[in-house]
Parts: sequence; structure tokens; C-alpha cells
Amino acid sequence: MAVHCSNEFTKEIIKAVSVKYLLYLPERYTESDRQWPLIVHLHGAGECGDDLELVKGQGIPYLIEAGKQLPFIVLSPQCPEYEQWDPTTIKALIEDISSTHKVDTKRIYLTGFSMGGYGGWTTAIRYPKLFAAIAPICSFANPKHASRLTSLPIWAFHGAKDDCVPAEGAQRMIDAVNSCGGKAKFTLYPEAGHDSWSETYSNGELFGWFLEHEKC
Repeated sequence: MAVHCSNEFTKEIIKAVSVKYLLYLPERYTESDRQWPLIVHLHGAGECGDDLELVKGQGIPYLIEAGKQLPFIVLSPQCPEYEQWDPTTIKALIEDISSTHKVDTKRIYLTGFSMGGYGGWTTAIRYPKLFAAIAPICSFANPKHASRLTSLPIWAFHGAKDDCVPAEGAQRMIDAVNSCGGKAKFTLYPEAGHDSWSETYSNGELFGWFLEHEKC
């Protein structure tokens, strides 16, 4: 595979799992044998389909397309239309990218918004040891699974005025994780509606928080 650096994407298809994705490689990716942290970014329902240009319309891929440089490999798969994010498929995709690129497997991070946030929760619940930290946005999960996430750093985000996915569900999940002894925190934007991802990804604080965490 040809290496594309800086703000260019590599478009590939994993035939084994039939998933299209965008892959961002950091500016200095080719300069050494250094291993890089990996962010897995899961989009919302509006970006599903068969056109990768849709994935660039929101979230981290949108920032990269606009010129933002990040010290991460960023994997942004596209969920097919009328489907939901499948944890086993996400895991297979991560394993494939990790085997073909210079990924620091102790620093794999997962984030997503709306449908992608829900996909992030369910994937982390299924494979909690795969990730160093997760950041689900405007989404929630079933609190009965909270005990599976107690060793995983979590930072969830939500808009207080979200009338699509009420913030109460996310709050209950965060409270459940912490009541089991977990390491979860919650940021509620008082004036934000469903789009709480734009502010989250644009302020840069989340990326620094990711880099604070590494699997033992």
C-alpha cells in the first residue's frame, strides 16, 4: 500500500469484512520505525452508505479534510446503509490495520458520535482490553454492562439540549461505570443539542487526554 502522509487519506476496502474506510497517517509517519497511537472514529447514521466522501462531512475526518494535523493514525470506517456498527467487524478492521501499519497497540483509542457513539460503547463492552481509552459522544449503553468497563478510561460528551438522544442515558451509563469502581467522566454542554461532537473534536482537549492513557 502506498503511504499518504499529512492530510491525505488512503481509501481501502477490507475484503474479509467488507468495510470501506478512510485512513489518515501522521505527517512524519515515514521518517522512522516509530509506532503511532491509533484513533478509531465511528460516524453517525447520516454518514452511512457507500460513499466515503460522506465520512469526511463530520467529526475527526472533517477536521483532517480541513487541514488539521494529528499525532495519530486515524481509522474512519464507513458503516453500510441500513446497518449498525458491528463490534466483531470493528475488531477485525483494527487487527488488520495494526498488522499492516506502525500501530502502537498499547495506545488504541475509540470514539464516535450518535450511532457511532453507541457502536463505540458496544464494541468496548465486547472487547474492553482492546482499547486504552474511549470517548463516546451523544450516545449511551445499557448500564447492566457497566462492570465490563471498570478498567477502561472513559470520557463521554453530550449536549444538554439534545432532543434526539437525551443526555440522561449517557449520565446513567457513566454513573453505573463509576459505581462499579470505573474511571469514567462526563462533559455536558449546557447549550448544545445533538451535535456535541463538533465542540468536542475541535477544542483539542480530547486528543491530549487520549495520549495520557496507555494499556499496561
